[in-house]
Amino acid sequence: MVTLLLDSTRLEVVLSGTERLLAFHKGNVAIERSAISKVQLTDDAWTWLRGVPSPGTHVRGVVAMGTWKSAGSEDFAIIRRHRAGVVIDLEGHPEFQRVVLTTRHGLALVQALRLDVAADDAAADVADIAAKAARRPRKRRPAVPVPAPGVS
Repeated sequence: MVTLLLDSTRLEVVLSGTERLLAFHKGNVAIERSAISKVQLTDDAWTWLRGVPSPGTHVRGVVAMGTWKSAGSEDFAIIRRHRAGVVIDLEGHPEFQRVVLTTRHGLALVQALRLDVAADDAAADVADIAAKAARRPRKRRPAVPVPAPGVS
């Protein structure tokens, strides 16, 4: 599973050695936050693939990793089985127009991208950032006394 690191300026998709090998990609995929135009959650990441793997690995329904080229666009995909994922549309990125990933942290990524991360924060895992945001104090209503049965 890919690791997603997010700081105030960029999102980084950290690939394991196996993922790098199957994707034919030498390093991690760095995306400037300013290049992210839209983030969508999806139940089936396979429906978002367009074009052909070039270079990349594709075993239908099992794995799709690497660069996918279609008419005038290049996408980066790390898809395993039929799991939920995230689709990140990009504008102005030097390599890709879209990144499609299967991850169980898709909702956390969407929430973390909505936050304003302070400029002095170091890179952190997306799930950690979203968890910190979820810990905001909530206002509780005062307890209302309930009359005992038979008391008017």
